[in-house]
Amino acid sequence: MASSDDPKGVGTPGGEIAQAPPEQAPPDKDKASFSEAWSTPGSAVDRMAAVVETAAARLAAAGGGGKPPRPPDTSGEEGDEEEGMARMSFLEHLEELRKRILLAIGGVGVAFFLCLFFSDELWQFVVTPATAALVHLHVNPPTLKQISPMDSFRIMWMELPILAAVFISSPWIMYQVWSFIAPGLYKRERRWAGPFVIASAGLFILGGLFAYFVAFRYGLEFLMGLAIGKGVDPGISMTEYYDLFVDVMLGVGIIFEIPVILFLLTLIRVVNPGFLVRHSRYAILIIVFLAAVITPTGDVFNLALFATPMIILFYVGIFASWILVLRREERRFPWRSFLKWLGIAIVVVGLIAWLLAKHYGYHFVPAWPPLVK
Repeated sequence: MASSDDPKGVGTPGGEIAQAPPEQAPPDKDKASFSEAWSTPGSAVDRMAAVVETAAARLAAAGGGGKPPRPPDTSGEEGDEEEGMARMSFLEHLEELRKRILLAIGGVGVAFFLCLFFSDELWQFVVTPATAALVHLHVNPPTLKQISPMDSFRIMWMELPILAAVFISSPWIMYQVWSFIAPGLYKRERRWAGPFVIASAGLFILGGLFAYFVAFRYGLEFLMGLAIGKGVDPGISMTEYYDLFVDVMLGVGIIFEIPVILFLLTLIRVVNPGFLVRHSRYAILIIVFLAAVITPTGDVFNLALFATPMIILFYVGIFASWILVLRREERRFPWRSFLKWLGIAIVVVGLIAWLLAKHYGYHFVPAWPPLVK
């Protein structure tokens, strides 16, 4: 029997009060609830949604669930990567852009004042291709012509030092470009800062050297040689020569940045090597069009001098993008296949050069072009 202290009469033989089990809805009540949910007016999809909501409510009331699933842990590597990314508003981006432009202009200004002390040497460097072309065409005297009294001052003391300052300060300019882009990159991608600055500045300077020693010099000889023997006395004015020199130097220097541009687009995941290879024919068409626009003349010879290195640099950019994707996916570079195809290419080029020298009378010279007849 239950003791008198047991108000509910649920005592146990040991004198302990038994805990009443949790109240549960009778099966008939559950069936009634589901039937009521299924009879909700609407489509079959609406009735099924009402049944699911009723089941979820019953499960939560019974203590079997109802809590939302635990969100996945994002404190891993990706979270650490995103932690280092800068978050800036639109106005802050504009302020950062303004800061980088002012710093780049300041670097060019410092280099400009340094170049003023070497204006005579710089002019001798600039006029050398014209002198060589005039000597090769037997023009006497091999000098440029000054048309306006202000030409020498404007070119030798203003425009030429600015052009030289742009090339000298190109590493500083590329560093400012990288500093503007870097806050929006992951930590692992910011490690490309050094290679980006060195490669971009090096390619710009290499493009200027190619323009100076190859494209400009031989293009000038070709164009001036068209009038030889036709009653025309070849001559070049100082202003027109310098304008042509600047166009070619800057144009080819920018063209040589194609690998860096493709690498940067791959780095920010705008393009990938597969996309570039699949659309390479369109890229070559665009390159030829750009070469025709940049080329200061309309002849095929100068067009080829500009378009050929652009096409080669396009494929160099694809190769650099492929290396980046391999590093990103943690795959190894296939050195064995690369060396095999490189060896085959060297053998083919050497065989062609040997055939030209053996059967067609070409020979090698330490100048451009290296094979002459």
